Amino acid sequence: MITCDSPGLAPLDQALESLLSFVEPIRDAQTIPLTEADGRVLAADVTSAMNVPPADNSAMDGYALRAADLADGDTLKLAGKSMAGHPFRGTLRAGECVRIMTGALVPAGADSVVMQENTGVADEGLIRFPHGADQGDNVRLSGEDIRAGQILLTAGRRLRPADVGLLASVGIAQVSVRPRLKVALLATGDELVEPGRPLADGQIYQSNSFTIATMLRRLGCEVLAMGTVQDSAAALRQAFVQADAEADVVMTTGGVSVGEADYTKDVLESLGRIDFWRLAIKPGKPFACGHLPSSLFIGLPGNPVSAMVTMHQLAAPMLRRLAGEHQVKPVRLRAQTSDVLRKRPGRTDFQRGLCDYDDHGQLHVRAVGNQSSAVLSSLSQANCYIVLEQERGRVEAGETVTVELFDGLML
Repeated sequence: MITCDSPGLAPLDQALESLLSFVEPIRDAQTIPLTEADGRVLAADVTSAMNVPPADNSAMDGYALRAADLADGDTLKLAGKSMAGHPFRGTLRAGECVRIMTGALVPAGADSVVMQENTGVADEGLIRFPHGADQGDNVRLSGEDIRAGQILLTAGRRLRPADVGLLASVGIAQVSVRPRLKVALLATGDELVEPGRPLADGQIYQSNSFTIATMLRRLGCEVLAMGTVQDSAAALRQAFVQADAEADVVMTTGGVSVGEADYTKDVLESLGRIDFWRLAIKPGKPFACGHLPSSLFIGLPGNPVSAMVTMHQLAAPMLRRLAGEHQVKPVRLRAQTSDVLRKRPGRTDFQRGLCDYDDHGQLHVRAVGNQSSAVLSSLSQANCYIVLEQERGRVEAGETVTVELFDGLML
């Protein structure tokens, strides 16, 4: 029987489905230069107006010819040359070849290219081809990469470097994208001190704003750093009102544990509609989500590992949806664990792990660092999660487990 640490915990998959239903993608669009497009989300499908390559061209340095001309002999007359950007202007006649360079246009009448290494000079103006040729050898055909009228990229795609190059290859200089999300980020807690200042008794340096802001920027968001807010109703209300007026999303770390954040809960509920969740995941059980008058609200736990895991597993999919981006499934693989993993049934556990292949191609994983939700060094040392299913208990060394490789938000 499945047991829970406390009743009423929401399973991760069900929680994510419900949380995504809170979010409606933005519909605004803006046109930007291609030079600024990396990491932006396309607002509309992009169609090519041309073939790529635009014309048949050579994949090798060598000689362009008609393969059939070598059926009765191995020597052809050199008729000229075709260079990249400076094509041969005539039409190849029977018994002729043209010196050609990589990327240069294949002359009219030619149907193959023989690489230079497989040729020799027979006499002045004559080239020998001792190995013959097959029609189509070393020729890049017009449109073999992209055809005119083809949809290159669809709306909702977050552009990557290769995408930017692809758009450039068909002559596109501007693209229509969704605006960057503005996320106001607040940390709550009287015990928190900004790095660089001395600590008093009972205080700790706050790190969540640094980890979460970095993840937000990697998602293409504009981060409005609101600093640390004191645990008082007046301070919290003022901060939330200001953040709501300036941002598309208001995100907090800390103050979402049930029974531990009366001010936060009361202030949020007085301003908008907020639901406090107790999720069946570890780390990261407390989570909050809802709407303020002008923005989406997301509340992450205060423990640093819990904040990053819930940001990665829950908040990031919500922000992708709000930004109009296609949802991205994580890369999950099966691996053999090298050591014992402690777990109780009841919550999906995202333990921090380090995975690698052995000499026989078997993927192995081991837990790294202290698995406490307060120990951030475990995430710094890891390259994956060891995802232990909700109903699973203790895992013995040698058992097979699921690993989720860290993506660009975590590495």
